[in-house]
Amino acid sequence: MPADVRSQPLLIVLLGPTGSGKTALSLNLAEQFYGEIVNCDSVAMYREFEIGTAKPSVAERARVPHHLLDIVEPTGFINAGEYARRARAILQEIRSRGRLPIVVGGTGLYLRALLEGLFPGPPRSEELRERLRERAGEKGSGYLHRMLRRLDPTAAEKIHAHDTPKLIRAIEVCIAARQPMSEAWKRGREPLQGFRILRLGLNPERSALYGRLNERARQMFETGLIEETRRLLKEHGNTAQPLAAPGYKQAAQLIRGELAYEAALCAAQQAHRNYAKRQMTWFRREPDVFWLEGFGDDPEIQRMAKSKVKGCVEGA
Repeated sequence: MPADVRSQPLLIVLLGPTGSGKTALSLNLAEQFYGEIVNCDSVAMYREFEIGTAKPSVAERARVPHHLLDIVEPTGFINAGEYARRARAILQEIRSRGRLPIVVGGTGLYLRALLEGLFPGPPRSEELRERLRERAGEKGSGYLHRMLRRLDPTAAEKIHAHDTPKLIRAIEVCIAARQPMSEAWKRGREPLQGFRILRLGLNPERSALYGRLNERARQMFETGLIEETRRLLKEHGNTAQPLAAPGYKQAAQLIRGELAYEAALCAAQQAHRNYAKRQMTWFRREPDVFWLEGFGDDPEIQRMAKSKVKGCVEGA
């Protein structure tokens, strides 16, 4: 590693699927290395969404400083570019205090925006978007993915066939920019500068992770998620974006009478498992990740992570 890179302050990026124990490991590392935690979970940025987001508790937040939690109104909106702008400013503040920044979360696009930057894409076209939604409704859920595959095979490989918002945006960029979105991505991006980045990834065994997610979803349903969702619906209607997130969506379906309790719970468990699978598909494309084969609350995993961080600190 060149001397000028070794002299740069360290940035820890802790990534992994939902339920893998990122909060526990981030707290352990922050307390050991005088760190401050920067949230990179899009739903956890919204106020009033508590139970279904699995945010750090009040007691956990009191242990070390946390940033970018509860910064968006329930009916507000924050995109990846705005997140990156705010997070980069906070990283500089943490750096100025001589503390270790630890970025923690599972929203892959926001993490990419922070570390690699986003290209200045063309503006949104509501007319085009509406036409695409209508076509998808007429021709079925796979239509948009097939269309993107013709326009930009590389982008199509990275977007799930049922992720309509991302498919629409990718098609929109291809049409407006008159080139594949994957090519446009390569231009105009500004990677994060001034830090040595250590990526730590949690990769627990899949069946064990799914078991934890099933139990966590059940606990959410039993400890107030339905009541929280009912209150959010009453106060904000369907305008609050996180109501489409796993858990909240199924609780809302239960409240509206579209699903019975057990069916809603099973659907929520499945949604969490599907989300974890998509996260790992995304994170496996991240470069230079030091993978930890277990959960973040496992003492042995914590020991391995601290040893890796210590080696980076001492190697500066």
